[in-house]
Amino acid sequence: MIPLDYLALRLIRRFFPVPLIQWAMKLQLGVEPGLETRQPEAAADRYEEAVKAGGGRLKGKRILILGYGGYFGLAVSFLERGVSHVVLVDPYARVKEEMNLALAQRETPFLSIEDGQVIPNKEWITIDPNFLQVVTLSEHDKIDFIFSSSVLEHVSNPDELVRDLSRMTHPEGLNVHFIDLRDHFFKYPFEMLCHSDRVWSRFLNPTSNLNRQRVWDYEDIFRRYFQKVELEIFEREFAKFEKAKRRIRPEFVSGEIEADCATRLKVKASLPLIET
Repeated sequence: MIPLDYLALRLIRRFFPVPLIQWAMKLQLGVEPGLETRQPEAAADRYEEAVKAGGGRLKGKRILILGYGGYFGLAVSFLERGVSHVVLVDPYARVKEEMNLALAQRETPFLSIEDGQVIPNKEWITIDPNFLQVVTLSEHDKIDFIFSSSVLEHVSNPDELVRDLSRMTHPEGLNVHFIDLRDHFFKYPFEMLCHSDRVWSRFLNPTSNLNRQRVWDYEDIFRRYFQKVELEIFEREFAKFEKAKRRIRPEFVSGEIEADCATRLKVKASLPLIET
């Protein structure tokens, strides 16, 4: 039986006006902002660790942050570490004006304040919500490192997105993506897997969209577009999976408990197979 608190929140998220949901998110009512917003230095650290683990370095490289959330903190952190340019892509971002203003008041060369508005220095930062629609990039323009956190699980067509990311990745570049596999009513991380496509799409899927892809789905997608793919499950919830297992639909179960109970996934992908 579907938990009543889950059903109530899902219906609210599904049918309440978007401005009210955005207001709740701004006040962090039942919605926690991502690490990039809460602790941009910590977010930069974990991306840099992934780059260094592969023998790379950030200095002098072009970076794309997919889903930057309207806050420039992570971009500034990367630039302070020697990155040459940061591209920020997020078609749904609402600019976090107060946070960006506080950041700009640190007298960073990467941001300026004009008439009370924070303006990124175009020499260092590009904000383009449509950047992924670019299909032809010169070798010079291709991106060295593409990063995202808690973004891919919200994408309606992750295959198409990963194909585009492969196309714009430098031949020696790297993608690092942190993916949250949980139902975002975190009390019930596997509840979204208990419902048919029809029920999920018509009633329960929140306006932020959860595509319900599992570990093996992401592995298949990335291997189509990158020659080298490494997956690391860094969080599992065995007990909650076992509790929900009887209700989970068979298409979301592989039979491999280590993958089935996965809730957090890191994907590193390099050697793109798609060229412009």
